[in-house]
Amino acid sequence: MSNNKEKLFTEFQAPTTQEWLDKIQVDLKGADFNKRLVWRTNEGFNVQPFYRREDVLKLKTPEALPGEFPFVRGNKKDNNVWYVRQNIMADDAAAANAKALDVLNKGIDSLGFRIPGDKVSEDFINTLLDNILCECIEVNFETCPCKALTLAQILRAYFEKKGYDKEKLVGSINFDPISKIVMKGKDATEKLADAPKLVETLKDFPHFRCIAVNSDALNNAGAYIVQELGYALAWGNEYMQLLTEAGIDADLAASKIKFNMGVSENYFMELAKFRTARMLWAQIVKQYEPKCDCSCQMIVNATTSKYNQTLFDSYVNLLRSQTEAMSATLAGIHSLVVTPFDAPYETPNDFSERIARNQQLLLKEESHFGAVVDPGAGSYYIEHLTDSLATEGWKIFLQVEEEGGFLAAAKEGKVQDVINATNEKRHADAAKRKEFILGTNQFPNFTEKSEGKKAVDGQCCCQGDKETAFKAIKSTRLAADFENLRIHTEETKVPVAFMLTIGNLAMRQARAQFSCNFLACAGYKVIDNLGFKTVEEGVDAALEAGADIVVLCSSDDEYAEYAIPAFKYLDGRAMFVVAGAPACMEDLKAAGIENFVHVRCNVLETLKEYNAKLGI
Repeated sequence: MSNNKEKLFTEFQAPTTQEWLDKIQVDLKGADFNKRLVWRTNEGFNVQPFYRREDVLKLKTPEALPGEFPFVRGNKKDNNVWYVRQNIMADDAAAANAKALDVLNKGIDSLGFRIPGDKVSEDFINTLLDNILCECIEVNFETCPCKALTLAQILRAYFEKKGYDKEKLVGSINFDPISKIVMKGKDATEKLADAPKLVETLKDFPHFRCIAVNSDALNNAGAYIVQELGYALAWGNEYMQLLTEAGIDADLAASKIKFNMGVSENYFMELAKFRTARMLWAQIVKQYEPKCDCSCQMIVNATTSKYNQTLFDSYVNLLRSQTEAMSATLAGIHSLVVTPFDAPYETPNDFSERIARNQQLLLKEESHFGAVVDPGAGSYYIEHLTDSLATEGWKIFLQVEEEGGFLAAAKEGKVQDVINATNEKRHADAAKRKEFILGTNQFPNFTEKSEGKKAVDGQCCCQGDKETAFKAIKSTRLAADFENLRIHTEETKVPVAFMLTIGNLAMRQARAQFSCNFLACAGYKVIDNLGFKTVEEGVDAALEAGADIVVLCSSDDEYAEYAIPAFKYLDGRAMFVVAGAPACMEDLKAAGIENFVHVRCNVLETLKEYNAKLGI
């Protein structure tokens, strides 16, 4: 057998970048390359339509190795395994314990207990952790910041009483007073003094973290990826400064900080975000001169977003959270929570929680995502995104630091103003369908009813115990405006919208489909048709069907012929709408036609206007 290895494709000459560009320009037929093919991201940089090896040769990220500083390629060298986490509301210790034991037999190896502050006690923890082998899984706890130190002391005593190997205990306490300031406007400044005490309490447990950065809250408030990234870094640095200034060793301080980050629907950008976050956090911690590079590792628990989840067509949430889970796990996170698909409108039930667990298990056990370290490494596109996010995220970090740090920025309301402005912009974009929400503002299920579903909002266990001292972030799901409109329509009166299709076959079908999709976003009953020979025939059919709205669907050229006669024949017996924005629009408006639906419409405002005209 020959030892010579044949090099494949040697007979082909590799095209240059310029040759690619020349070919693209020919295919564009004179169209502007930058306008047609270059994507201007929300993160503040451009993405080209293609990348080549030469584009990443100048980057430093491909030179990194897995498990080595700056950890852009992950904290592990030999696998990509993550903890499959499920959060449990622990207001009843025995019930939460029973649920935990049940899910541990169903693939979960990380538990997150949320304990009301007034429940924190030694007896409660004894009951909660009964028969749970804490050395074998990850255990995480969240409670009111005012009870976190007490909880830490109880847990330390419990672990020592059980004789657990401190090296084997993995977990966290979600102590993050700054999040109270940012998200709720509550003055939790005095609780920051407990941070060094928490670290001292748990200093002998090397893998048990007790200071949290909850930037997933920013994600769920609509923050762009780069905003979550930059603010998370500044947030974490605030805690590093606080701890080290209190005399805590840099290695110990860094080893006690955990990041809880969100995952949005932007697949490759989110994958790059976690790689970037590890790299930049390592650089930040390095400035504190830790004795070991391992202290520079960023430990991230990722949670799939609630911001883009929907109440209507809620099974689409499964598609959203699955791609988000893929982004996070491929990026090498420490643990993952998949938000159940029914979370927007009810407390998740056994079915939705089982599906959420299985979404992770499918990736781990069937797709083997845990077997390959940093599979995105070397991808020209992902390496470019990683570098670009690092540049833009670092700008935000530096700006916050120059203005006095994250705590100062939060107290002044600067962080809240930025995130609220982004949220408002995204809602405005969704209203105009510049940002699509499948099943809500685009391709809604025409026949679906809410069936009593109402949006639910989580409340903090200490909600309302103090006056608001600072600005707060308004967390509103992107679909909420359309959902509220649709539910209001359903509960008041569901109008019938009849498509009067006439003239050019292709145009009338396309515009009828567009109009049905448009009006169904508010829950209207839509009736499509195959076409009518005359507008009079169409109007008669619409009135016979009980139409509240008659939508004329034809071509731009034919509207000059059909629109005014149809409008006059209808004679106010129903609302008249023209599908499109024809050249003769001004003439139609002069004749009294005032309603048009087209791609430049603000869908939400137009539907609100129609509801008002219909008395809904």
